[in-house]
Amino acid sequence: MGNRAVITTAERKIGLYLHWNGGRDTVEPLLRYCELKGYRAPSNDDYGWARLCQVVGNFFGGTLSVGIMPYSDDGRMDPGDNGIYVIEGWRIADRILPYEGFVEQSSHDFDGMLRAFDEAMPEGERLGDLLDAEEVPASELEIGDEVWVSDFDGRWEHYPVVARSEKGTPLVARYDHDGDWNWNPNNRIESETALIVPRG
Repeated sequence: MGNRAVITTAERKIGLYLHWNGGRDTVEPLLRYCELKGYRAPSNDDYGWARLCQVVGNFFGGTLSVGIMPYSDDGRMDPGDNGIYVIEGWRIADRILPYEGFVEQSSHDFDGMLRAFDEAMPEGERLGDLLDAEEVPASELEIGDEVWVSDFDGRWEHYPVVARSEKGTPLVARYDHDGDWNWNPNNRIESETALIVPRG
């Protein structure tokens, strides 16, 4: 017996089998962790499957807790317990429940699971303090806020907001050019939301 689930995408080409921790209270933090790591999603790229397997394999250890297989059809792939999660990007887009009257498991804390995944990663690949970040609308960023920014290799660093562009875009002190922070587009926070070091 286990606490099983299968994760797939809308294309139904691959199924990732979880023998343990198949509840939504583990799967959602798992997907969020992969998103924070900056991994390409399985719905867009085969490398996404590899990174998802890497995180879950590090977490479980052993040899039998996670599997990956060609997807046949929903009926054959349904493992019981928690059913099938269909993901789009790093979000659950659909769910095939295992039986009528299914009750969702809710025994694992979301932030606790994020930290558990992080602790299972090799030390140099952990997110660490980023997991304490607050998400705020980028339009509400203030001068002095420390904004987490991901590098091309998926590593995160935080930089202070030092100015705004003429269009009002927040600028962080990442790449200086004689005090001109607008010169490099990597200084601009152009996303709708930003992760910041908690204020005060």
